[in-house]
Amino acid sequence: MINISISDELKEKCPRIALGCIEVEVRVRASDEELWRKINLKCIEIQGALNTEDILKVPNIESSRRAYKIIGKDPSRYRLSSESLLKRVVKGLGLYKVNNVVDINNLVSLSSGYSVGTYDLCKIKGEITFVIGKTGESYDGIGRGPINLEKLPVFQDNFGKFGSSTSDSERAMITEGTRHILMNIISFDGDEELEEYMSYAVELLKEYANGKVIDKKIVK
Repeated sequence: MINISISDELKEKCPRIALGCIEVEVRVRASDEELWRKINLKCIEIQGALNTEDILKVPNIESSRRAYKIIGKDPSRYRLSSESLLKRVVKGLGLYKVNNVVDINNLVSLSSGYSVGTYDLCKIKGEITFVIGKTGESYDGIGRGPINLEKLPVFQDNFGKFGSSTSDSERAMITEGTRHILMNIISFDGDEELEEYMSYAVELLKEYANGKVIDKKIVK
């Protein structure tokens, strides 16, 4: 497994922070009907269980929003990726079809309430650290333009920042040519549920992306 750590500054502000990290070789392709059947069933389940006001009470979203406030980032302006996905589903907008790996990423996030980021490891150099973004830092978010990274929990490597629990960068995004990925499931409230959702992610990656797991671990 590539070396992944959490900065002391971030751990001091969020002592229960934990990452479920999975390194996998995959085959990226268009999603098949069976994967989308699972996604649609999950969307129907969510629509039957939640309204817009309930989303902020989902435990893993509530704890993540609380962590943002402690760090100093407004979670209503810089919404968690998991919260954004759930809002789309509850409003009946559905999810975008991207590719099998990104769609699996989104299904794990919908199921858990955790923000999940999946990255092309061939586009990452050196060790990865989860840090708090500094003043003046930004990157181009996928489909979102420039993202202000100040006081945002964000992953960095030797090239700079590349992913966060709000929006990932274009640099390390999953494309048709991706073969080697890192999936990070981000918890701000302990690791009690991470093994369950890591196992679920591995199951989906094996079934729908020809996934071969290289390593998986929890980082605290």
